[in-house]
Amino acid sequence: MRIHADKHMRVYGIRKIHAQLNREGIRVARCTVERLCAELGVHPVVRGRSHPRTTIPGGQANRPVDLVERQFVAEAPDRLWVADLTYVATRTGWVYVAFVLDVFSRTIVGWQASTRMFTDLALDALEMGLAARRRAGRDVTGLIHHSDRGVQYRAVRYTQRLAEVDAVASVGSKGDSYDNAMA
Repeated sequence: MRIHADKHMRVYGIRKIHAQLNREGIRVARCTVERLCAELGVHPVVRGRSHPRTTIPGGQANRPVDLVERQFVAEAPDRLWVADLTYVATRTGWVYVAFVLDVFSRTIVGWQASTRMFTDLALDALEMGLAARRRAGRDVTGLIHHSDRGVQYRAVRYTQRLAEVDAVASVGSKGDSYDNAMA
């Protein structure tokens, strides 16, 4: 407790406390330091930020096949859209951004930002893209919508919305970032 509390302003963890004890000539096993720290509630200060997890796999049932197979080419606008989520560090915490990209024109047709990562985030980005196409008088029937296997894109409301506009869902393979590389 002396090392943790006084000398190093409560930032040392087990590894550094163990090393400091050895420098001071106090021979003690690291497992003893671990046990004592756990009993006393001593925890280190962790530097940096952990990165949020944006892809939580959806269920296996009724999972669409990969219709794109890394061929990010479209013969006309609104034939192939790719969608994804990412995160941005801000002073107040993480902000999640969902976007939908038209492969032919390489423009973002819909996007949404939020401090929470729910289905509505991805759904709002999709709705923005669909609304813009509706206003322009464009038809999205037969559109291929490609994404990763995240729960946001496999959610019932999301897949129902794709079905309502006669779009076809496509997902990349498990754990392969290249299957949605364009997004």
